[in-house]
Amino acid sequence: MGRPISFDRDEAVRIAMYEFWDHGYNATSAKALSEALGITRSSFYNAFESRRSIFEEALALYKSEAPDRALDAVDVNAPVLPLLNSMFKEVCRILCEDGDARGCMTVNCLAESSGRNPEIDGLLVSLTEASIDRFAGLLRVAAKRGEIPRKTQFRKKALALQTLLTGINLMSKVVRDEKELMSIVSQTLSGLGLSHTHATRPTK
Repeated sequence: MGRPISFDRDEAVRIAMYEFWDHGYNATSAKALSEALGITRSSFYNAFESRRSIFEEALALYKSEAPDRALDAVDVNAPVLPLLNSMFKEVCRILCEDGDARGCMTVNCLAESSGRNPEIDGLLVSLTEASIDRFAGLLRVAAKRGEIPRKTQFRKKALALQTLLTGINLMSKVVRDEKELMSIVSQTLSGLGLSHTHATRPTK
């Protein structure tokens, strides 16, 4: 048996989050995680059971702090399009302020493992689909408020928004200027009719 667990679990998950974020899932072995946490491998397995288990906790922590979390709890009485615009602006700011140009942990792992690692593929696909559904839900609220046409194809535009979010996270590894990154967002949102300047008067 491994030695008793005497470390701060929350801090351990945070350390693991940065390991996965920096190196990806495939390159972050249980041995590497144990060394980063300063514990034996047996203690690691006693605490977290598996690499996938701690990855799931690390991903949950990352999502709880990611800038797009602003879309999780939306006031149905508040305008949606300005919220979308401000969220993307905040994403661009945070991405460009990261000196290591790491991008998004979820996007990085999805690009690395999708279709090639059954151990985490299902989890990453579920998270992505949940994000698409969240965008679609927001667009339905916007339509009810009269900000966009009621006949909007919500799923298609939600897919476009998810693609934009994924794309700027990848592009931020190369495009390090916040204004340039935001110009991608502005042109895309405008083309989708989702710029806050497109919003019409809310319906009663």
